Amino acid sequence: MNIKKTDFPGLIYIEPRIFGDSRGWFLETWNEEQYKQIGITGPFVQDNISYSSRGVVRGLHYQKPYSQGKLIFVIQGSVWDVVVDLRKSSPKFGKWIAFNLTEEKKEQLFVPAGFAHGFCVLSDSALFQYKCTDKYSLQSEQGIMWNDPHLNIPWPVDNPLISNKDQKHPCFKDLRDDLLF
Repeated sequence: MNIKKTDFPGLIYIEPRIFGDSRGWFLETWNEEQYKQIGITGPFVQDNISYSSRGVVRGLHYQKPYSQGKLIFVIQGSVWDVVVDLRKSSPKFGKWIAFNLTEEKKEQLFVPAGFAHGFCVLSDSALFQYKCTDKYSLQSEQGIMWNDPHLNIPWPVDNPLISNKDQKHPCFKDLRDDLLF
């Protein structure tokens, strides 16, 4: 696998080795020993898959206090994936970075706890997998407004489909200190 560390401490972009021939392809999506060597230790306690249509924007989500690290990848389709660093001690606090994740390249992104996460579906539909380091907790659900003017994220969609819940999140500058990391 090809590992690309980012300027965001702990955020790791992974291009897996894909073994393919005329019959199809194979890849490992998790190997505890190999991933531990690159700084991804888990433990992973929950796997999730979401299905979304073209133009759907999900996010920007995170959990606190039951914070989740996430190892994510696209099973089918393509997404523009965005993370926002919410760790006050990070040199990238309040900054965002985006990645194109596709079924063709099967890239993975490890998003450590302390980030808000969201994505926009670029293909007709997308199956998106999350391998999480903590369980889902309704009481811990938090978010940042997807179109926050402070963050100024240029979502690549003209008329995004947004859930009612995601339209009600606060802007980054309005987050209470106890909701940051």
